[in-house]
Amino acid sequence: MTAVERWATKLAEWAIPREILARAPESPWAPARSMFVRRVDRQLGESATPTHEAVRAAGGAALDVGAGAGAASLPCASALTRVTAVDTDAALLAEFAERAAALSLPHETVEGRWPDVHERLGGFDVAVCANVLYNVRDLPAFVAALNRHARRVVVELTERHPMARMNPLWRHFHGVERPDGPTADDAVAAVRELGVEPEVVSWEREASPMPFDELVELTRRRLCLGPDHTDELAAVLKATPLEKRRLRTLVWSPDRTGRTSGAPPIGR
Repeated sequence: MTAVERWATKLAEWAIPREILARAPESPWAPARSMFVRRVDRQLGESATPTHEAVRAAGGAALDVGAGAGAASLPCASALTRVTAVDTDAALLAEFAERAAALSLPHETVEGRWPDVHERLGGFDVAVCANVLYNVRDLPAFVAALNRHARRVVVELTERHPMARMNPLWRHFHGVERPDGPTADDAVAAVRELGVEPEVVSWEREASPMPFDELVELTRRRLCLGPDHTDELAAVLKATPLEKRRLRTLVWSPDRTGRTSGAPPIGR
């Protein structure tokens, strides 16, 4: 099995068992919009991450893929001439546009899924894609479209699959074992197999807690549980310490023939 095939296979294992999904009172995949909005507002006031530093170093016109409310691109506004945000969620794109306007940053929004919408776009100095890769099974098409549209590509992802932290809860409430991969190392192996040799920066930051009632509600939905489990889930979550977020930033520079080369070093 190739690294690209391994990535897709491991992601497919995250499908929720049919019998559990059939009993779910609500969709477990409803977007947590308030979380994304808080994230961009917090990062606008904090020091730059390695991802932001890489975007700022490229400067110019930026493409933010899976932008949410703009946490990966808007903190870099002073180094950008314009930014195009691509996301499937119209409400989050509206939040992005409101903040970009407040920063006097020329911008546009494109509602749709990458790479399905890439033919509608032109070229950019930098493309950034933060915390999206674990939703992407077809890495070849995704990466090829990024390479086609940008002179520099910046990808951020957590060290482990973001849902892996909930594995003990799945065990507790459903008695099932969930996957523990893929990981950032698997992502690096897969993009290398695609001809990309990225610079990789490992970094971490303190977890930013959401309001506890919101955390309980979001986790309950993700676990396919009904409201009758709220109190038990709250008790379990209160006893669970917050972990630091461990992340990787991958940076590479496609040339115009489709090959790639390592990007200049970026700060930590």
